Amino acid sequence: MNLDYKSTADLLCKHDNFLILTHSHPDGDTLGSAFALARALRVLGKKAIVECSDRIPDSYAFMWEGMDIQEFEPEFILAVDIADSVLLGEDFEAAYSDKINLNIDHHASNKLKADYHLIEGDSAATAEMVYFIILELGVDVDPQIADCIFTGVSTDTGCFRYSNTTARTHKIAAALIEAGANSHEINQIFFETKTKVYAALERLALDGMRMYLDERLAVMVVTQEMYKESGATDSESDRISALPRQIEGVKAGATLRETKGGNFKVSLRTNGPVNAADLAAKFDGGGHAKAAGFRLEGPLENALDKLLKVLSKEL
Repeated sequence: MNLDYKSTADLLCKHDNFLILTHSHPDGDTLGSAFALARALRVLGKKAIVECSDRIPDSYAFMWEGMDIQEFEPEFILAVDIADSVLLGEDFEAAYSDKINLNIDHHASNKLKADYHLIEGDSAATAEMVYFIILELGVDVDPQIADCIFTGVSTDTGCFRYSNTTARTHKIAAALIEAGANSHEINQIFFETKTKVYAALERLALDGMRMYLDERLAVMVVTQEMYKESGATDSESDRISALPRQIEGVKAGATLRETKGGNFKVSLRTNGPVNAADLAAKFDGGGHAKAAGFRLEGPLENALDKLLKVLSKEL
Protein backbone atom coordinates (compact mmCIF):
# COMPACT_ATOMS: atom_id res chain seq x y z
CA MET A 1 0.00 0.00 0.00
CA ASN A 2 1.32 3.44 -0.95
CA LEU A 3 1.20 6.18 1.68
CA ASP A 4 1.59 9.94 1.85
CA TYR A 5 3.33 11.86 4.63
CA LYS A 6 0.29 12.19 6.87
CA SER A 7 -0.74 8.55 6.61
CA THR A 8 2.88 7.54 7.24
CA ALA A 9 2.95 9.59 10.43
CA ASP A 10 -0.43 8.16 11.48
CA LEU A 11 0.90 4.64 10.95
CA LEU A 12 4.00 5.31 13.05
CA CYS A 13 1.88 6.73 15.86
CA LYS A 14 0.02 3.42 16.15
CA HIS A 15 3.16 1.48 17.09
CA ASP A 16 5.75 1.69 19.83
CA ASN A 17 8.81 -0.51 19.29
CA PHE A 18 10.72 0.22 16.09
CA LEU A 19 13.67 -1.37 14.32
CA ILE A 20 15.02 0.94 11.60
CA LEU A 21 17.20 -0.70 8.96
CA THR A 22 19.81 1.06 6.82
CA HIS A 23 21.46 -0.29 3.71
CA SER A 24 24.81 -2.04 3.78
CA HIS A 25 27.90 0.08 3.04
CA PRO A 26 25.99 2.92 4.75
CA ASP A 27 26.12 6.52 3.58
CA GLY A 28 24.96 9.82 4.99
CA ASP A 29 21.43 9.59 3.65
CA THR A 30 20.49 6.16 4.97
CA LEU A 31 22.11 6.87 8.35
CA GLY A 32 20.85 10.43 8.65
CA SER A 33 17.32 9.35 7.78
CA ALA A 34 17.42 6.44 10.24
CA PHE A 35 18.84 8.29 13.23
CA ALA A 36 16.66 11.37 12.68
CA LEU A 37 13.58 9.18 12.63
CA ALA A 38 14.76 7.18 15.66
CA ARG A 39 15.33 10.37 17.64
CA ALA A 40 11.91 11.73 16.66
CA LEU A 41 10.14 8.52 17.66
CA ARG A 42 11.94 8.54 21.00
CA VAL A 43 10.71 12.10 21.60
CA LEU A 44 7.20 10.67 21.30
CA GLY A 45 8.00 8.16 24.04
CA LYS A 46 8.50 5.23 21.70
CA LYS A 47 11.44 2.85 21.52
CA ALA A 48 13.59 2.89 18.38
CA ILE A 49 16.94 1.45 17.37
CA VAL A 50 18.98 1.64 14.16
CA GLU A 51 20.81 -1.36 12.74
CA CYS A 52 23.13 -1.85 9.77
CA SER A 53 24.69 -5.04 8.45
CA ASP A 54 28.06 -3.28 8.05
CA ARG A 55 30.17 -1.33 10.49
CA ILE A 56 29.17 2.34 10.58
CA PRO A 57 32.16 4.67 10.00
CA ASP A 58 33.28 6.77 12.95
CA SER A 59 32.60 9.98 11.00
CA TYR A 60 28.88 9.45 11.67
CA ALA A 61 29.22 8.98 15.44
CA PHE A 62 27.61 12.36 16.17
CA MET A 63 24.29 10.96 14.95
CA TRP A 64 23.86 8.64 17.93
CA GLU A 65 25.68 10.75 20.52
CA GLY A 66 23.66 10.85 23.73
CA MET A 67 21.22 8.13 22.66
CA ASP A 68 20.86 5.45 25.32
CA ILE A 69 20.91 1.76 24.44
CA GLN A 70 17.42 0.28 24.29
CA GLU A 71 16.70 -3.41 24.43
CA PHE A 72 13.28 -4.61 23.32
CA GLU A 73 11.51 -6.90 20.87
CA PRO A 74 10.72 -4.87 17.71
CA GLU A 75 7.11 -4.91 16.61
CA PHE A 76 7.52 -2.67 13.55
CA ILE A 77 10.39 -2.71 11.04
CA LEU A 78 11.24 0.24 8.82
CA ALA A 79 13.66 0.39 5.90
CA VAL A 80 15.08 3.78 4.91
CA ASP A 81 16.86 4.57 1.64
CA ILE A 82 16.92 0.89 0.60
CA ALA A 83 15.92 0.34 -3.03
CA ASP A 84 16.33 -3.44 -3.10
CA SER A 85 16.53 -6.23 -0.51
CA VAL A 86 20.05 -7.13 -1.67
CA LEU A 87 21.19 -3.76 -0.30
CA LEU A 88 20.33 -4.91 3.21
CA GLY A 89 23.44 -7.08 3.16
CA GLU A 90 23.48 -10.85 2.99
CA ASP A 91 22.67 -11.58 6.64
CA PHE A 92 20.04 -8.87 6.98
CA GLU A 93 18.42 -9.83 3.70
CA ALA A 94 17.94 -13.37 4.98
CA ALA A 95 16.60 -12.12 8.31
CA TYR A 96 14.38 -9.19 7.31
CA SER A 97 13.53 -9.12 3.58
CA ASP A 98 10.04 -10.55 4.15
CA LYS A 99 9.40 -8.78 7.46
CA ILE A 100 9.60 -5.08 6.54
CA ASN A 101 6.50 -3.14 7.49
CA LEU A 102 7.33 0.29 6.06
CA ASN A 103 9.64 1.22 3.19
CA ILE A 104 10.70 4.90 2.94
CA ASP A 105 12.85 5.74 -0.06
CA HIS A 106 13.60 8.27 -2.80
CA HIS A 107 14.60 5.81 -5.53
CA ALA A 108 11.90 5.61 -8.19
CA SER A 109 13.27 2.18 -9.13
CA ASN A 110 12.60 0.81 -5.63
CA LYS A 111 11.94 -2.96 -5.61
CA LEU A 112 11.89 -3.60 -1.87
CA LYS A 113 9.04 -5.73 -0.53
CA ALA A 114 7.08 -4.17 2.35
CA ASP A 115 3.56 -3.83 3.74
CA TYR A 116 3.55 -0.06 3.21
CA HIS A 117 5.56 2.21 0.92
CA LEU A 118 6.39 5.89 0.88
CA ILE A 119 8.37 6.41 -2.32
CA GLU A 120 9.16 9.85 -3.74
CA GLY A 121 11.49 9.63 -6.71
CA ASP A 122 11.90 13.38 -7.12
CA SER A 123 13.21 13.92 -3.59
CA ALA A 124 16.92 14.70 -3.55
CA ALA A 125 17.40 12.44 -0.53
CA THR A 126 15.38 10.15 1.69
CA ALA A 127 16.31 12.55 4.48
CA GLU A 128 14.14 15.20 2.80
CA MET A 129 11.20 12.84 3.14
CA VAL A 130 12.02 12.05 6.77
CA TYR A 131 12.04 15.79 7.50
CA PHE A 132 8.40 16.07 6.41
CA ILE A 133 7.43 12.88 8.27
CA ILE A 134 8.87 14.34 11.48
CA LEU A 135 6.90 17.55 10.96
CA GLU A 136 3.73 15.47 10.49
CA LEU A 137 4.55 13.65 13.74
CA GLY A 138 4.48 17.02 15.48
CA VAL A 139 8.04 16.69 16.75
CA ASP A 140 10.21 19.78 16.96
CA VAL A 141 13.39 19.47 14.91
CA ASP A 142 16.09 19.92 17.55
CA PRO A 143 19.80 20.41 16.70
CA GLN A 144 20.55 16.67 16.89
CA ILE A 145 17.74 15.75 14.50
CA ALA A 146 18.71 18.69 12.27
CA ASP A 147 22.31 17.43 12.09
CA CYS A 148 21.14 13.99 10.96
CA ILE A 149 18.80 15.27 8.27
CA PHE A 150 21.26 17.88 7.04
CA THR A 151 23.91 15.19 6.65
CA GLY A 152 21.57 13.08 4.54
CA VAL A 153 20.56 15.96 2.31
CA SER A 154 24.05 17.40 1.92
CA THR A 155 25.83 14.11 1.17
CA ASP A 156 23.23 12.90 -1.32
CA THR A 157 23.38 16.17 -3.26
CA GLY A 158 27.16 16.43 -3.27
CA CYS A 159 27.01 19.46 -0.97
CA PHE A 160 24.13 20.85 -3.06
CA ARG A 161 26.06 20.58 -6.35
CA TYR A 162 24.31 17.63 -8.03
CA SER A 163 21.43 17.98 -10.46
CA ASN A 164 19.00 16.39 -7.98
CA THR A 165 19.25 19.55 -5.84
CA THR A 166 16.00 21.52 -5.95
CA ALA A 167 14.66 24.75 -4.52
CA ARG A 168 12.90 22.59 -1.90
CA THR A 169 16.27 21.09 -0.97
CA HIS A 170 17.70 24.52 -0.22
CA LYS A 171 14.59 25.52 1.75
CA ILE A 172 14.87 22.39 3.89
CA ALA A 173 18.58 23.02 4.43
CA ALA A 174 17.86 26.59 5.51
CA ALA A 175 15.22 25.39 7.97
CA LEU A 176 17.66 22.83 9.37
CA ILE A 177 20.36 25.46 9.87
CA GLU A 178 17.82 27.64 11.66
CA ALA A 179 17.00 24.64 13.86
CA GLY A 180 20.64 24.35 14.86
CA ALA A 181 22.27 22.04 12.31
CA ASN A 182 26.04 22.42 12.36
CA SER A 183 26.23 22.77 8.59
CA HIS A 184 29.80 24.04 8.40
CA GLU A 185 31.27 21.20 10.45
CA ILE A 186 29.19 18.55 8.67
CA ASN A 187 30.24 19.76 5.23
CA GLN A 188 33.85 19.99 6.37
CA ILE A 189 33.79 16.38 7.62
CA PHE A 190 32.27 14.91 4.49
CA PHE A 191 33.62 17.14 1.72
CA GLU A 192 36.87 18.72 2.90
CA THR A 193 38.44 16.02 5.07
CA LYS A 194 40.15 12.83 3.91
CA THR A 195 41.65 10.17 6.14
CA LYS A 196 45.21 9.27 5.30
CA VAL A 197 44.20 5.75 4.29
CA TYR A 198 41.46 7.06 1.99
CA ALA A 199 43.92 9.47 0.36
CA ALA A 200 46.24 6.53 -0.28
CA LEU A 201 43.40 4.49 -1.77
CA GLU A 202 42.34 7.39 -3.99
CA ARG A 203 45.88 7.74 -5.34
CA LEU A 204 46.07 4.04 -6.19
CA ALA A 205 42.70 4.07 -7.91
CA LEU A 206 43.43 7.24 -9.92
CA ASP A 207 46.77 5.85 -11.07
CA GLY A 208 44.95 2.96 -12.71
CA MET A 209 42.04 4.86 -14.25
CA ARG A 210 41.22 3.79 -17.81
CA MET A 211 39.54 5.78 -20.58
CA TYR A 212 37.29 4.21 -23.22
CA LEU A 213 34.97 5.15 -26.08
CA ASP A 214 36.93 8.18 -27.26
CA GLU A 215 37.34 9.25 -23.63
CA ARG A 216 33.59 9.52 -23.07
CA LEU A 217 33.82 6.76 -20.47
CA ALA A 218 36.18 6.78 -17.49
CA VAL A 219 36.57 3.59 -15.46
CA MET A 220 38.24 3.35 -12.09
CA VAL A 221 38.85 0.06 -10.30
CA VAL A 222 39.32 -0.44 -6.56
CA THR A 223 40.75 -3.89 -5.88
CA GLN A 224 41.11 -5.87 -2.68
CA GLU A 225 44.87 -5.45 -3.06
CA MET A 226 44.39 -1.66 -3.04
CA TYR A 227 42.40 -1.87 0.19
CA LYS A 228 45.20 -3.93 1.71
CA GLU A 229 48.00 -1.65 0.51
CA SER A 230 46.28 1.59 1.57
CA GLY A 231 44.76 0.32 4.81
CA ALA A 232 41.36 1.66 3.76
CA THR A 233 38.11 -0.27 3.97
CA ASP A 234 35.15 -0.50 1.62
CA SER A 235 33.11 1.73 3.93
CA GLU A 236 35.64 4.54 3.42
CA SER A 237 35.58 4.42 -0.37
CA ASP A 238 32.09 5.76 -1.11
CA ARG A 239 33.18 9.25 -2.15
CA ILE A 240 35.66 7.84 -4.66
CA SER A 241 32.78 7.11 -7.06
CA ALA A 242 32.42 10.79 -7.94
CA LEU A 243 35.94 11.16 -9.34
CA PRO A 244 35.68 9.60 -12.84
CA ARG A 245 32.74 11.81 -13.83
CA GLN A 246 34.69 14.96 -12.99
CA ILE A 247 37.07 14.58 -15.94
CA GLU A 248 36.43 17.00 -18.80
CA GLY A 249 34.55 15.39 -21.68
CA VAL A 250 33.47 12.31 -19.73
CA LYS A 251 29.80 11.37 -20.19
CA ALA A 252 29.86 8.41 -17.80
CA GLY A 253 32.17 7.44 -14.97
CA ALA A 254 32.14 3.91 -13.56
CA THR A 255 33.86 2.82 -10.36
CA LEU A 256 34.25 -0.93 -9.87
CA ARG A 257 34.91 -1.95 -6.27
CA GLU A 258 36.05 -5.52 -5.85
CA THR A 259 34.35 -7.56 -3.15
CA LYS A 260 36.10 -10.18 -1.06
CA GLY A 261 34.45 -12.81 -3.25
CA GLY A 262 36.08 -11.43 -6.39
CA ASN A 263 32.98 -9.81 -7.88
CA PHE A 264 32.40 -6.07 -8.34
CA LYS A 265 30.05 -3.41 -7.02
CA VAL A 266 29.69 -0.79 -9.74
CA SER A 267 28.87 2.86 -9.06
CA LEU A 268 27.85 4.73 -12.21
CA ARG A 269 27.81 8.53 -12.44
CA THR A 270 26.78 10.37 -15.62
CA ASN A 271 26.79 13.81 -17.19
CA GLY A 272 24.52 15.48 -19.73
CA PRO A 273 21.62 13.48 -21.17
CA VAL A 274 23.03 10.05 -20.23
CA ASN A 275 20.68 8.37 -17.75
CA ALA A 276 22.55 6.33 -15.14
CA ALA A 277 19.41 4.57 -13.87
CA ASP A 278 18.49 3.36 -17.35
CA LEU A 279 22.00 1.99 -17.85
CA ALA A 280 22.03 0.32 -14.44
CA ALA A 281 18.69 -1.33 -15.19
CA LYS A 282 20.36 -3.24 -18.02
CA PHE A 283 22.41 -4.97 -15.32
CA ASP A 284 19.41 -5.44 -12.98
CA GLY A 285 20.52 -2.44 -10.93
CA GLY A 286 18.89 0.90 -10.27
CA GLY A 287 19.23 4.38 -8.87
CA HIS A 288 18.81 7.91 -10.14
CA ALA A 289 19.24 9.73 -13.44
CA LYS A 290 22.80 10.77 -12.63
CA ALA A 291 23.84 8.18 -10.04
CA ALA A 292 23.09 4.47 -10.02
CA GLY A 293 24.59 1.14 -9.10
CA PHE A 294 24.68 -2.54 -9.96
CA ARG A 295 26.85 -5.64 -9.57
CA LEU A 296 29.05 -7.54 -12.01
CA GLU A 297 30.66 -10.93 -11.67
CA GLY A 298 34.44 -11.17 -11.80
CA PRO A 299 37.13 -11.57 -12.81
CA LEU A 300 37.93 -7.96 -13.67
CA GLU A 301 38.40 -8.33 -17.43
CA ASN A 302 35.12 -10.23 -17.64
CA ALA A 303 33.34 -7.46 -15.72
CA LEU A 304 34.88 -4.76 -17.93
CA ASP A 305 33.87 -6.62 -21.07
CA LYS A 306 30.23 -6.76 -19.97
CA LEU A 307 30.30 -3.10 -18.98
CA LEU A 308 31.77 -1.95 -22.29
CA LYS A 309 29.37 -4.00 -24.41
CA VAL A 310 26.41 -2.17 -22.93
CA LEU A 311 27.87 1.32 -22.55
CA SER A 312 29.38 1.37 -26.04
CA LYS A 313 25.84 1.22 -27.44
CA GLU A 314 24.69 4.11 -25.28
CA LEU A 315 27.70 6.44 -25.46
